[in-house]
Amino acid sequence: MIELSSEPMTWVMTGDSITQAVLHTYGARGWVEHVHERVRWQLDRLTDLVVNSGVSAWRAVDVLGSYDHLIGRFSPDVLSISLGTNDARAGLAGLDEFHESMRAIIARTPDARIVLHTPVLTSWSGREARPELPAYCQAVREIAADTGAVLVDHEAHWLAHFGAADPLSWLDDPAHPNAVGHRRMADHTLRTLGLGAMTDL
Repeated sequence: MIELSSEPMTWVMTGDSITQAVLHTYGARGWVEHVHERVRWQLDRLTDLVVNSGVSAWRAVDVLGSYDHLIGRFSPDVLSISLGTNDARAGLAGLDEFHESMRAIIARTPDARIVLHTPVLTSWSGREARPELPAYCQAVREIAADTGAVLVDHEAHWLAHFGAADPLSWLDDPAHPNAVGHRRMADHTLRTLGLGAMTDL
């Protein structure tokens, strides 16, 4: 849950291409843009700022290396971190670096409410490049438990919907959500944060 202040808040949403929402929505809103619409318009928080600092292809170590540019200069009240999809390409050998980088990002933002997201599912064909992605999802859960961060468990949400089926209807390619997948990510995020789902006009 996120407690909303009576004063304007700054929300920084950092991550990879899924946060940046490049290409794969073909002009539709990405999940951060839906959250922006919910927070600033539907919840009438017109002077809140929602900053999308996602960078395509980046990993946790990359975000940490550019911390001041992507996060620090905004002094966020809420910091959302959605990483792991690219990190998982390193397999189990990359887990320690992922843990260390994620925890370092959180430690550098002590005054923000932290929100951590597990990666979404890939398609069956996408699992060849990221066979250890479930281990990175579990790492995010462990980091959230250790740090008191809010956990948005997209992997569990997608598994609950698709079970053993290939999640192609929410994907544009083996690893990137399409417009439908982004909307599902946004609604799950908003519900987890206690902000309610999007209201369609």
